[in-house]
Amino acid sequence: MLVGMPRWESDAQGRLERAALELFETQGFERTTVAQIARTAGLTERSFYRYFPDKREVLFAGNELEAHLAAGVEAADPGLTPIEALLNALGTADEVFQSREFLLRRVKVIAASPALAERDLIKLADIAEALVGALDHRGVEPGKARFIIDVAIAVSRRATSRWLADPDATLSDLVAQTAAELREAVAPPTRTAG
Repeated sequence: MLVGMPRWESDAQGRLERAALELFETQGFERTTVAQIARTAGLTERSFYRYFPDKREVLFAGNELEAHLAAGVEAADPGLTPIEALLNALGTADEVFQSREFLLRRVKVIAASPALAERDLIKLADIAEALVGALDHRGVEPGKARFIIDVAIAVSRRATSRWLADPDATLSDLVAQTAAELREAVAPPTRTAG
């Protein structure tokens, strides 16, 4: 899974996000109401709806990751292949991620709720669509771009899972390592006859 939502702010939106995550963890997404989230954050339901259309969106607000990745692909060295440009951008996603602790908590909450898991897939599709546009700027036709993005997202999911589990690892190193594992799996080194 490609994780990573924008950093929480110390304002009302951030308080709502923190309150929602805590309530989703303790009583589940389905049993948590907007009123409870707002009350826990010290705000009104009306304030909640100023920031989010519904309670699912609390964990998916903003498009910082999408914008960061698209900008990274577009700004990449023109000599890089499309997948190299995309993997390099994915390796910098931790620049907009929240803390590992938050991300681990968020992953668990999403995994426990079909509604949130569905919303996570929609968010991932939005990110992929933005990346199609970024690769288009590099001259990659849309069908090929979608294929490259699917492969890169699979690499990113594996690398991100490892990054969340290993506080000493860097995301960029793990993306590169996972990409190398993929290359080896699809085109193993040739053995010389001895």
